[in-house]
Amino acid sequence: MAPPKSALILLAAAIAASTTAWSQQSSMPADIAAKLQEIGRVVDPPATAPLYAPLQEKEPYQGVRIERDVKYGPADRNLLDVFMPEAGSSYRPVLIFVHGGAFVAGNKHPPGSPFYDNVMLWAVKNGFVGVNVTYRLAPQATWPAGAEDLAAAVQWVSQNIAERGGDPVRVFLMGHSAGAVHVASYVSHPEFYKVKGGGLAGAIMLSGIYELTATPAGDPEITYFGADPARYAERSSLQGLLRSNTPLMIAAAELDPPNFVLQFELLRDAACKRPSGCITAGLLPQHSHMSEVYSINTDDNGLTAEIFSFAEQAGKLSQRRSRRSLAQ
Repeated sequence: MAPPKSALILLAAAIAASTTAWSQQSSMPADIAAKLQEIGRVVDPPATAPLYAPLQEKEPYQGVRIERDVKYGPADRNLLDVFMPEAGSSYRPVLIFVHGGAFVAGNKHPPGSPFYDNVMLWAVKNGFVGVNVTYRLAPQATWPAGAEDLAAAVQWVSQNIAERGGDPVRVFLMGHSAGAVHVASYVSHPEFYKVKGGGLAGAIMLSGIYELTATPAGDPEITYFGADPARYAERSSLQGLLRSNTPLMIAAAELDPPNFVLQFELLRDAACKRPSGCITAGLLPQHSHMSEVYSINTDDNGLTAEIFSFAEQAGKLSQRRSRRSLAQ
């Protein structure tokens, strides 16, 4: 029997979390915390990566089966990696990760780097099937290329993940920085969907930009979204996210550049006025723009504990919605 609509509303409300800082008792090593403070509120991968690379696993990874560079679309960069447990298991929720790179750079697995395999390894260890996506870059591919690529990636997952042990009813799309912008664009613009309802049980956005008209556009935004400010409102994601029924989680880092924190606060505060209530939102103490993702799969689990909790609750909601739909 399908659960009543009131039960679904109550479960959706349970997903909403407080918007205070997460993990006040930080597990970040003191020496790393001091070095991040020294680097400051900037986006600096070359200075940040060496702090976390020694803490990450090296290939070959134990207990994990990987499919590399699977094509999900026609473009050269329409590639994804799938991380699965070596031993078979029951259907698992799916975590799709979308890297950053200021719209013009970045890769799902840069040569010689443990990033962003670290996100996938954490996913498998914590009961997910991991899918790591790369996408077209500006200036050759401008808005809405990111949303279009994610639509194709979600469609591929919806059609192919079950045979790899993933549950197509519990798919979570997570992006960082420019990747978070692409996730927000996808969720907020249903015209790009290739799967009914968007195909997601939830969306997770780390240090993204959601309202282009709120602050002056920087060079990365101009390169991807265009130089005409008159188009920025329709190309922003804020209003579409407020209308979306997809469960949302957002985060920013204490040492993020101020614009990212402003965007986080803008979406967090606006979302609390939605009929469905607040979204899961939190500020990561001591972390920087890059450390929040470089730290995944280390003992510093402030962010990942929140991701796991969010996915657990949103996954239950998605399963109930699926059963309700089948019963109708």
